[in-house]
Amino acid sequence: MSRTSPHTHHEAGRVSRRGLLKTAGGLTAALAVGATATATTAGAAPAAFTHPGMLHNAGDINRAKVRVAAGDDPWLSGWNRLTANSHSQSTWTNRATATIIRGGTGENYPQLYNDIAAAYQNALRWKVAGTEANGRCAANILNAWSRTLTTVTGNADRFLAAGLYGWQFANACELMRDHPAFDLAAAQDMMVRVFYPLNNQFLTGHNDACITNYWANWDLCNMASVMAIGILTDNAAKYDQAVTYFKSGAGNGSIQHAVPFLYGDVEGYDLGQWQESGRDQGHTVMGMGQMGALCEMAWNQGDDLYSYDGRRFMKAAQYVAKYNLNMDVPFTTYTWGTGQNCAQQSQTVPGAASRGQVRPVWAMLHYHYGRRLLLDDKYIAQMCFSVAPEGGGGDYGTTSGGFDQLGFGTLMYAK
Repeated sequence: MSRTSPHTHHEAGRVSRRGLLKTAGGLTAALAVGATATATTAGAAPAAFTHPGMLHNAGDINRAKVRVAAGDDPWLSGWNRLTANSHSQSTWTNRATATIIRGGTGENYPQLYNDIAAAYQNALRWKVAGTEANGRCAANILNAWSRTLTTVTGNADRFLAAGLYGWQFANACELMRDHPAFDLAAAQDMMVRVFYPLNNQFLTGHNDACITNYWANWDLCNMASVMAIGILTDNAAKYDQAVTYFKSGAGNGSIQHAVPFLYGDVEGYDLGQWQESGRDQGHTVMGMGQMGALCEMAWNQGDDLYSYDGRRFMKAAQYVAKYNLNMDVPFTTYTWGTGQNCAQQSQTVPGAASRGQVRPVWAMLHYHYGRRLLLDDKYIAQMCFSVAPEGGGGDYGTTSGGFDQLGFGTLMYAK
């Protein structure tokens, strides 16, 4: 298939032709920063990857830069949330170590997720405001980990660490890839050597468990890591592995397993029950962030997973948002197999634990569905504005749940 040559970091990230045609506003904004809209062959990686092209493309970065400099809200409020975070300070000192353990004895994984948040936040400050001290801080953090980390281990939770911190680390690297102090080659090598084998092992073997044993988030974070590593290293096979799994994977992270039940025209809106909805809302909202990250990264490479299978993900996000706004939603009994022998369990009602929990996942979804595509995303929009401006790691507690997403969606996605 024919593709344009790779964009420089001054040009806009490629978005799919399908997405651009849905909104004149999106087309105007894209053309204003020099984007080229190109068609995509479904399920095939781009012949040339767009950089930056993960959670943020050049157009996103340019918009934040211009709007913050002009003092415009909501971008300025999002920026102020970023600069107030302790992780975004250029004085941050990394704690890079050779072995990261999540689950079991000797856990030390908070060192990694705190440092990734610091690298990402400093990278954003450098990209948006051009402050060299922040850029150098981010480069130093990423270089230290790239040159030091050799092992991610622990009990089964090691696969969560490999997934979550894999895609997040790669995203910080993607923002920094044109900084002269950043060692891109070392980061690429470490990601392929340390993270990818665990991501791939989980998606292909599921820790030798029944295929339905692990919740959707386990697949999703590993899928996102594989996609991010594919983009970071310009590896089409890895990128395609993630896209293919999203569409047809055997585990609970693929779209039809993650959203097993659909409900048409519930008070005027189509809804989709999320795989973890009967469990609790913390993990359910986490899923919005994990699948959202996957869809946004694919979008910036020209693939519209957001709209795949009749916008199945949007229906799920509407469902999750509605329930977390304390409204009723329909629920179909969810039955699955657990452990190695697939012993059955069932859930008959939504899990009310953590209902209404705030996580910075909604801006990405609202500004895509509601503003890029100009769709009526009533419940997603309400959740987005109820938690704005979004912060990031360090703003939502010190435990891992507050670091499951990189955040700052108000700053980077508002349109």
